[in-house]
Amino acid sequence: MQLVRGIHNIQAEDHGCVLTIGNFDGVHKGHQRVIAALVTKAKALNCTAAVLVFEPQPQELFAADKAPARLCRLRDKYSLLAELGVERLICVNFTRKFASQSAQQFIEHLLVKKLGIKHLIVGDDFHFGKNRLGDFIMLSDAGKKFGFDVTDTASCKTANCRVSSTAIREALEQDNLNDVENMLGRPYSIIGKVFHGDKRGRQLGFPTANVLLKRRNSPLDGVFAVIVKTNSGIFNGVANIGSRPTVNGIRQQLEVNIFNFNDDLYGQCIEVIIKKKLRQVMKFDSLEALTAQIKQDSEQAKQVLNNID
Repeated sequence: MQLVRGIHNIQAEDHGCVLTIGNFDGVHKGHQRVIAALVTKAKALNCTAAVLVFEPQPQELFAADKAPARLCRLRDKYSLLAELGVERLICVNFTRKFASQSAQQFIEHLLVKKLGIKHLIVGDDFHFGKNRLGDFIMLSDAGKKFGFDVTDTASCKTANCRVSSTAIREALEQDNLNDVENMLGRPYSIIGKVFHGDKRGRQLGFPTANVLLKRRNSPLDGVFAVIVKTNSGIFNGVANIGSRPTVNGIRQQLEVNIFNFNDDLYGQCIEVIIKKKLRQVMKFDSLEALTAQIKQDSEQAKQVLNNID
């Protein structure tokens, strides 16, 4: 899949595509329905199936302190969309200047002049342009004027609720991992690069891989039985997601103790698949008490994972 970073990098050969627009955070079942329609229409029109996303996401620009935790980063989004058949991912730098464009300017300058779209597929709640004044009706009218078609896709629902990135975050915060998996269409996982930590886990006898979260602070908090995918294979483990209160930690971290594993993971991207919550993050009175609990967590995680088919 081709990645185009920035409007200035859109080339003449990118002109003429079937497009959808959104954050696609998590690439959940609702997104998957939109992408399936996109790929089908692109094949019918013999056009490129393209997705346009924004970096940073709008809420991260306007309310960084209140912006929700991401379900996936751009790297993860790229991989998931490619698996679904998307041929081009256009990543627009979302700035205050870009956000100040009127909906009409967005249509004429980007969709028509730069991309020359043939067909646009959007969700039923899609809004765009300054103050989010652009909507499906405006797009339909523009399509008649500039020669492209527009279709919307109905919301995707599970037995419990409308599938959305917000609903998934809320389910994660409530530790409803089954609901999360139903909405995502796969188990929830965190992908990130392993970095050098303070080696405290190694000193306690439980070496950990420390995964860089960056913008992707997790809605989860606690200790979990996990499956870890590395370049050298798939392994069971136990993970802590939290601020490590016993050692006066402040920032949220992901630390994974991988069972029966001794390879060097520094600099490598690993995927940590969350399978079951074991307990909340706790503050212990001593490192000895913490060590005893980690040992207990490891044994419990092994039992849980051994019982998973």
